[in-house]
Amino acid sequence: MIEVKHLTRRFDTITAVNDIAFSIREGEIVGFLGPNGAGKTTTLRMLVGYLQPSSGSITIMDRDINEDPLMIAREIGYLPEHSPLYDDMSVYEYLKFIAEIRHMSKKQFTDRLDFVIEKCGLREVIGQQIQTLSKGYRQRTGLAQAILHDPKVLILDEPTSGLDPNQILEIRDLILELGKAKTVILSSHIMQEVQAVCDRIIIISKGRIIADEQKEELGRYITEQKILTIEIEAEQPDFTEWLAAHPGVKLTDSSNRGNHWKLDFTYPSGMDLTRDLSQYITSRQWLVLGMYKQQHSLEEIFHALTTGSDEPFKVTSAETEPDQTEEENHA
Repeated sequence: MIEVKHLTRRFDTITAVNDIAFSIREGEIVGFLGPNGAGKTTTLRMLVGYLQPSSGSITIMDRDINEDPLMIAREIGYLPEHSPLYDDMSVYEYLKFIAEIRHMSKKQFTDRLDFVIEKCGLREVIGQQIQTLSKGYRQRTGLAQAILHDPKVLILDEPTSGLDPNQILEIRDLILELGKAKTVILSSHIMQEVQAVCDRIIIISKGRIIADEQKEELGRYITEQKILTIEIEAEQPDFTEWLAAHPGVKLTDSSNRGNHWKLDFTYPSGMDLTRDLSQYITSRQWLVLGMYKQQHSLEEIFHALTTGSDEPFKVTSAETEPDQTEEENHA
């Protein structure tokens, strides 16, 4: 769906984006993250054709964006960090204007207008002038223009900026719904938002991609070890035999209250302990009360990868999940 190769963008003597490459499949929701000045917005602007690369190529839907920019533009919905709104228009007039410049038919506009008004929560302000809107309603109007023409690719830069918690949840649900049929690139400084919506994360820093991985596997960029925590009911559980058969695995912590035991196993990234460990516990007739992997939060991973510190990463907190068995400074 989207293929980026050797993409570079220079501003005079400053290289904002430096020889990056990635590909995104149809139907993926990808978080594109980076600190201020990292090259994030510059990359998004090149993807939508607002900026020309200094070198490299961008292919969207098997078409080179430089060879057929208008055709590509028809299939992209873009919400920049600062929405391009016309204050002297009403919300309806603005959306109608967007439909006209995108050459939508009257029927297409009518059909899609109902959809975006409902999904973006604009019914109460559809006749109101944009200059009178709150920041939240302005953001929702910007999102409405991005999805009005039913694009196949959505590029959203800070889509929940200025929204209250209830509105953020509504837009999160909308992005998840749209992601079932579209390819979505989401850029945000709100890590919880990215973690809740995206399946895959790309992190850019100082113009280079420093991580590109499924969300669950990002932790391997900062540590080679994983932790599996189990809770069992047993009198005196002994894992000596099992550990001897699994070199590289260590029992690093254990505690108990009576027969209720909680144990932490540390193991190399890439290994899966759950099946073998479950079978061993069952063979000893111990009762499994819980089993879950400890994972670093996205905030911890982002901080460790983008601060440039040479010190080893130290765990300050961990999240658990059940186991199933800007404007760029250069621009």
